[in-house]
Amino acid sequence: KQLIGFSEIRDFPTLTTKARICDEDGKAKTSYYKALNDKKGKGQDRGKPYDNKERGNGSGGRKQGGGLCYKCGERGHMSYDCPKKG
Repeated sequence: KQLIGFSEIRDFPTLTTKARICDEDGKAKTSYYKALNDKKGKGQDRGKPYDNKERGNGSGGRKQGGGLCYKCGERGHMSYDCPKKG
């Protein structure tokens, strides 16, 4: 938040002026950072992190069947799918 001298606000027109200035400053700051972010993203081939064409298994980027179970130590399943539960 911006620091506003509340002791300076003694009447309604001053309050509305300060509020308008705060709004304009906020919009300017927002547009500045938006432009900065747009500029940073330009020229780079940014894909979604799960858009991996090499894998192509449609699992959202997670490996299927290649995990190591923490319960029994065997490959091919995770601990929550362990056949040796119990």
